[in-house]
Amino acid sequence: MSEGGQPIEAEPILLKDVGEALFRTRPFSGTAPDALSGVERAERVKARAGATLGQSADPTRYYWLLLEGETHGERPEKDGSWTTAGIARAGDGFGEVPLLMGGPPGAFRVVAAQDSVLLRFGEQEFWSMLACCPSVRRQVLADFSQRLQSYQTEALHREKLVSLGTLAAGLMHELHNPGSAAKRAASQLRENLLRLQELSLRNAYKQKTPEQLQCMRDLLEHALSGCRMPAMSSLEQSDAEEAMGEWLASTGVANAYSIAPALVGLGFKKDELVCARAAFDAESFSDALNWLGALVSSVSLVCAIEESISRVSDLVMAVKKFAYDDRSAGRELDVHDSLQSTLTILNHKLRTKNISVEKRFAASPSTILTRGSALSQVWTNLIDNAVDASPNDGHIVVETWTEPGWLAVSIADSGAGIPPDVLPHIFEAFFTTKPQGSGTGLGLEIVHRIVTQKFGGKIEVESHPGNTRFLVRLPLNDPKAASAT
Repeated sequence: MSEGGQPIEAEPILLKDVGEALFRTRPFSGTAPDALSGVERAERVKARAGATLGQSADPTRYYWLLLEGETHGERPEKDGSWTTAGIARAGDGFGEVPLLMGGPPGAFRVVAAQDSVLLRFGEQEFWSMLACCPSVRRQVLADFSQRLQSYQTEALHREKLVSLGTLAAGLMHELHNPGSAAKRAASQLRENLLRLQELSLRNAYKQKTPEQLQCMRDLLEHALSGCRMPAMSSLEQSDAEEAMGEWLASTGVANAYSIAPALVGLGFKKDELVCARAAFDAESFSDALNWLGALVSSVSLVCAIEESISRVSDLVMAVKKFAYDDRSAGRELDVHDSLQSTLTILNHKLRTKNISVEKRFAASPSTILTRGSALSQVWTNLIDNAVDASPNDGHIVVETWTEPGWLAVSIADSGAGIPPDVLPHIFEAFFTTKPQGSGTGLGLEIVHRIVTQKFGGKIEVESHPGNTRFLVRLPLNDPKAASAT
């Protein structure tokens, strides 16, 4: 017989035949030999190093006592590797968690790290052992409590790391875009400044009439008036650029079709350039318009850099609000700001699937009293789940309103919905429908705990194909008003 590619040998055995080794294990160290009348048999297993003794997918569960050697409990990672989560040495017992819980809290496997000798008890023998041996029962339940607490602590840590990784990945993309745009604009701006210097030096030797100076002053004033121009549709802009390029070319301006988009982009119209056409000769007019084009392009690039830096600043502010708004108890928090910061941070995931978000912020007042817990983590989990559930080109609605004593927040997605048999379990710890190794099963449990225990609120879910909605109700700043309704 072999498991995990390495041979193991299993044989039925009477416990009295291994009594000396049995009573050296921790679970049986305080048990008298005559207390084993309810459990007489087990299986002795000899496993070579590398053998897999059991995994969460196995339908049959055992309680194990390690007599010799060493075993490792391992959990799967997304890349297909396995990470050691626990180590059992000679004298230890393990395997009680799946038996007492009715199922494993997560994906795992048990592997012999050394050549090992073990005793394994089937479910019937395990329950008989707990019933007949109080000292064994106490030790097994103590091990169960410690393991479950350790697993939950580790799973909570992993859940936070998953959330942090999701946010970090989104932020890196969000910061990369404005950073790259600013870098490109700065590079082009350097070229424009050299071009401006060249044209300025060329024109400096030519005497200017008052009309020419006034015309250039007017054009300069327009060019420096600001970055916000009336928006045009793509078709309107293309037509305007083509018309401007044709007019410039017809008047003999060099690089006519290159400078036309910059002029149109900053709101210049042909009528404004007529003064220059009348005031300058053909060669000077071409130089003047190329100078204006380089200046306008430079202003546009400065606007792009300014906008990129503003975007980075907005992202930093969103992260600051996300991380610190809920740190101190007794502080008012604007839920709309909290939701907007979370949407800003998760914007990359929304763009990746081309998901539109409709915000219906109608809550008034929109502030609540924080209770020392990260409310942003609630929005992150709910919105992130909504993104995962939504199809490409999907739609998410984030809505707020007030009820007597409560501020309500609804997050709805257009995904396939939650199956009816799953719906009652979604707030349970360790329950997950994600593939093995992809989820801890604690995201919605954390959401439920923060909303209900830290804020004294309520959370509900309703789902059918095409519309799944999580509804969170948080007490307004008067807790008595919330508890009275």
